[in-house]
Parts: sequence; C-alpha cells; structure tokens
Amino acid sequence: MKVASIVLDVDSTLCGVEGIDWLAQRRGPDVAKRTRELTDRAMNGEIPLDRVYGERLAMINPTRVDVDGLGQVYRRTIADGAAQTIAAWTKRGVRVVLVSGGIREAIAPLARELGVPVHAVSLRFDENGNYVDYDRASPLATQTGKLDVLRSLALPRPILAVGDGSTDVSMKQAADRFVAYTGFARREQVVAAADAVVSSYAELALLVTAR
Repeated sequence: MKVASIVLDVDSTLCGVEGIDWLAQRRGPDVAKRTRELTDRAMNGEIPLDRVYGERLAMINPTRVDVDGLGQVYRRTIADGAAQTIAAWTKRGVRVVLVSGGIREAIAPLARELGVPVHAVSLRFDENGNYVDYDRASPLATQTGKLDVLRSLALPRPILAVGDGSTDVSMKQAADRFVAYTGFARREQVVAAADAVVSSYAELALLVTAR
C-alpha cells in the first residue's frame, strides 16, 4: 500500500527489549518475576495497562542512571535493518513517528539518532537522580492511550501502525492499516487483530512499497 505515515511501537517492535522488564532485572529475581508477569498480562490484553503502569515503576524505583543504561540497551538491540529502513522511508518523505508506553528519557537518544520524533512517558527524578514519579497525565500509560496520541498527531494519510502488543491494537481505529510485528514476540491475539503480519524490517519495507 502507498503509505504517507508510519507509527512504530518501540519495545519488542523497534528494539528487542521490554524496557520496564530490563529495569526490573536490576532489582533482583523477585521484582523481575513480578514485573514480567504484569507486563505479559498487560501486553496479552488480560489486564489494562492503567492498572500496572505505576505499580511496576514503584516496585523498580528506577534511578536516572538506570534509565540512561536502558537507553544504551535500546540502541544496541534495534532490529536488524530497522535504522536503514527508517532512513529510506524518511528520505522518500514518509513521516515516521515512535509511539511508546515506554520511558521517554530512555528512548529519546535512539529517536535522535534515527531523526524521528518520539511520544512516550516521561519520568521525574530528584536532584540526586532518584525516581519521584511518572507523568500521570500521559495517555500512553493507559491501555488505549496510543489511539488518543495517534488521533492527536494529525498525520498525513494513509497511516500504517506497527506493534506487537495489545496496547498497539487500539491504533487500528485511527490508522488505515495495522501490522503485527513478530520479530521479537508473537502474541496470537495481536496477530489475529492485524491486517498483516511481518517478522522483519525487510518484510515491513516490502509491505510499505507494495501496491
């Protein structure tokens, strides 16, 4: 399909990491296990993201140093060919936007390298770099927040939305096509809701250029 705008999820779609789970691993096996369970249930659509977002961060209590470390992981785990594919899209005039329920301060360095805007959830730290709170007004900390953000962006159409989790499926209502990305994680309910399924950025690039 001819595409004017592409909206990409980040965790397990653009990059091979679930940021909140990576942070939890730094707090030991008990916190990691509990956080992973909550993440999986939210991404599988069993419970709304709204119910677990603050709970996970409170358990992890991430520092600014932790978040900076996560930013490096995002850059190391970007999907094969993704950077080149995004560069080719933007060169052709396609608008590419990252929309994520992840932590903005961790994703922003990668977004700057790619030359694309990012919409994510900001954290607040004190003067010593200790976690204070997250942006509770952000729609991206809620189950259907990506739909709200997508609608607010007024992107040129047609719009292609790409993601791997249940929070990404909501974007289907405002996009012209929703693609399930399975290169890092395959969730059957997301695949079932998608208009197409890809497992690599090479496949996604072909889909974007197909007539």
